[in-house]
Amino acid sequence: MKPLLRSLLVQAAWLVGLFSLLYGLAALGKHADVRSSGTVKLRAALFINGTLGDKSFFDAAASGMRQARDTLPVTVRVVEGGTDPTRWQAALTDLADSGDYDLIVAGTFTMVPYVQALAEQYPDARFVVFDAAVDYAKCRCQNVHSILFRQNEGAYLAGYLAARLDQAGLPGVPPHSGLGVVGGMQFPVIDDFIVGFRAGAQAAVPGETVLTQYANSFSDPAAGKEIAKAQFGRGVGLVFHAAGATGQGVNEAAREARRYAIGVDMDQYAMYRTSHPQLASRIVTSVLKNVDVAVVRAIGQALKGELTYGRSQSLGLAENGVGLARQSDVLAQASPELLRSLDDVQAAVARGEQRVPSAFTPAPTTP
Repeated sequence: MKPLLRSLLVQAAWLVGLFSLLYGLAALGKHADVRSSGTVKLRAALFINGTLGDKSFFDAAASGMRQARDTLPVTVRVVEGGTDPTRWQAALTDLADSGDYDLIVAGTFTMVPYVQALAEQYPDARFVVFDAAVDYAKCRCQNVHSILFRQNEGAYLAGYLAARLDQAGLPGVPPHSGLGVVGGMQFPVIDDFIVGFRAGAQAAVPGETVLTQYANSFSDPAAGKEIAKAQFGRGVGLVFHAAGATGQGVNEAAREARRYAIGVDMDQYAMYRTSHPQLASRIVTSVLKNVDVAVVRAIGQALKGELTYGRSQSLGLAENGVGLARQSDVLAQASPELLRSLDDVQAAVARGEQRVPSAFTPAPTTP
């Protein structure tokens, strides 16, 4: 090898080594600054037993994690477990076993058995379950906090509003056309939506017709669309869906049939107002299950050492755990009297003066 070439290679190797050393020192210094300044005080992971993009439940939970990251001294990670249930246990176990997270968040009743098992296997880990509760009487789950929602209260408002609009006649739809509901699957949380919606509708208009059908899936928009098309074909003017991503098919069916839909979990009118105004114009409102609010609240309480492990909490209208979206093209044309009446009903429910039946408890009796 010629002396000049050898010299150039030696210099190049020396420079590569120097840059590697400087990069390593910079990264170490940055890591040390974060630790010493205490800017990151909690590490949280959200496990989704599904995928993002449902414009509903899972997207709301992920939004809560982002809000926590942006407003609190925490780092967050969102893990999509996919739609294959056989992969969920291993993925959730990996999060607990890694020791990388101070708080592991998971939702829906299907995750309860996995969290119960892991809570006992990893007693030093901390878990939050939302939209479900572990069975504290049957598991050693003193490291688990459960969050339940009174979704029947939000659905009650939607049913009341829907029946009043149906009574008067929605734009382009004859009065008294009737209402419909598409549920994702038949289990208590979804039934709670339906029970609340039907009760609100019949409180507003006694005898109001409410057709109901389950899609048996939370990730099948085509099934939701077919069910909604069948209900619209029977004359129904408005369909409420509590079906996750399946409900996006209901929205599409409402657009095609020039009928109306009520969304769930997130404000679906707001989602489509700019990107798809024709679709948005057919969404009257959405029953909000404020999963994002609950996630941020739980992480904030964990930071302060105030999160109550070993027990569950219930969030309804009074706690801003659920609600009803109030911006849409249809509501902009609604009468002031109807909106005042809706406000009165919401206030009565929030104060506990108006009891709302639930799928989790026997129907209230009339004094």
